[in-house]
Amino acid sequence: MCIGEVANVSAEITYTSRHSVEVQVNVMSENILTGAKKVTNKATLWYVPLSLKNVNKVVEVPPIQYARKEQEDEGKKRYEEQKLDRLETKQRNGDVILPVINPEPHTVGYSQSSLIHLVGPSDCTLLGFVHGGVTMKLMDEVAGIVAARHCKTNIVTASVDAINFHEKIKKGCVITVSGRMTFTSNKSMEIEVFVDADPFVDEPRERYRAVSAFFTYVSLSKEGKPLPVPQLLTETEDEKRRFEEGKGRYLQTKAKRQAQMQQSAQQ
Repeated sequence: MCIGEVANVSAEITYTSRHSVEVQVNVMSENILTGAKKVTNKATLWYVPLSLKNVNKVVEVPPIQYARKEQEDEGKKRYEEQKLDRLETKQRNGDVILPVINPEPHTVGYSQSSLIHLVGPSDCTLLGFVHGGVTMKLMDEVAGIVAARHCKTNIVTASVDAINFHEKIKKGCVITVSGRMTFTSNKSMEIEVFVDADPFVDEPRERYRAVSAFFTYVSLSKEGKPLPVPQLLTETEDEKRRFEEGKGRYLQTKAKRQAQMQQSAQQ
């Protein structure tokens, strides 16, 4: 989407479980000079409702009515998939990103980046917790820095895997947003981003992992055309393992997109 275009954002609830809500969002851009419209972004968001009297208590979600039984079955499948993904992500929450002295270009240590942010009132909801969008923007900024350091070119966000919010972040926390390159293909790169919170103001406790996600970026020329991405040089066994895991996610996403394109062509 370019500067000067009009964004039309639409959202609807597509599935409810006992304690969560799935919301699918579509973003369409409109060129006000030509009238041309195009879909620019699609996303699926999951929300958990909390009690207004006790923000640590999850309340039940009123069920929605489905037009077809298939819609409910498909939604339940998506629910189980995202639930499994969250469990797998939590297993990686002990990972930390340590500084590297004099790293070589195109290595993980060369492009890894961090950002520190003090959570203020403007970042938060009325209940004093950080807006998800604020966290996502900071994560995207760090991922963009990692991608730019690796490529030394113009870069843009291509997609974001599930952003998992593991714990709430309160006003007054200091958050550290850290990113590192995990995988590169010929034309894209995957970046893992963590958000760690230090709630030292109101209730001192140990730092905890609050959010994690994988961002995919592509490299572009000045004319906006895709450029080859330099191969990531893995050095340690952990880096090689993360590279293979990233390759698996890349191939899975590629196959999913091809299936969606074939399905759209048949309709």
